[in-house]
Amino acid sequence: MGTMRENPAVRVLRRVVGVLALAAGANAVAAPEEIQVYMDEMGAPGEFGLDVHANYVISGSSVSDYPGAQPPAHVFRLTPEFSYGLTPNLELGAYILTSRDGRGNTAVDGQKLRLKFIAPRTDGQAYFWGANLEVGRVSHRLDENPWNAELKGIFGYRAERWTFAVNPNIDWKVSGPAPSPTIFHFDSKIAYKTRHGYDIGAESYNEFGELRHMGHLNRQSQTLFGVIDTSIHGWDLNVGVGRGLTPASDRWLLKAIIGVPFGDGGR
Repeated sequence: MGTMRENPAVRVLRRVVGVLALAAGANAVAAPEEIQVYMDEMGAPGEFGLDVHANYVISGSSVSDYPGAQPPAHVFRLTPEFSYGLTPNLELGAYILTSRDGRGNTAVDGQKLRLKFIAPRTDGQAYFWGANLEVGRVSHRLDENPWNAELKGIFGYRAERWTFAVNPNIDWKVSGPAPSPTIFHFDSKIAYKTRHGYDIGAESYNEFGELRHMGHLNRQSQTLFGVIDTSIHGWDLNVGVGRGLTPASDRWLLKAIIGVPFGDGGR
């Protein structure tokens, strides 16, 4: 009998996920707990879901942002995200933030809750829109202010083979001792479905600074990722390699989001 040829996407995904798994014992710089462009995926009412976010900065700055901050170098982040479908248009989510530093010390860095809304659509409607509100409490290692919030806009379009989505985001302090202005950043994604069934594309994550005084983009983090999205035996996978485009950005990053199936159908 002949040997079955492995899907190219499966081979790439296995290698990237393997590197991420080894990253906890390698040198890294801290990255956000979640590197994702939100789209229209929703759990059905009464359905539980689990996504596991992981990221690893191959090279970047090793300077702490403020006294008492977790030193960015040698940090690997792993963030389970649990979700529950409330209605056809509302989904509740919860994150547990964890990290491991270069010495092998692990820590729980905080928790966050989110509420996601996607507007109802008619049959055959290609565009979608919605919003996601997130509130969380994190340790002093991650932020001088323990309580913070984010409002994320969700706008996108799905054609037969093309997907496009954007997330304008506003972040602000809820409670804490340090002065902190409202921050604006803008994320986007474009993807193309190949004849092999997986998507290839690009994701862009761009900080613009204070909402009232945006500008000086070269002083803000701007990162471009090449990504692959696919599903293997019910497991949804998004993996990517990122490159920082400004001096304020981490230089090279790896990231993965693994959607864990629940029951017969999964998410």
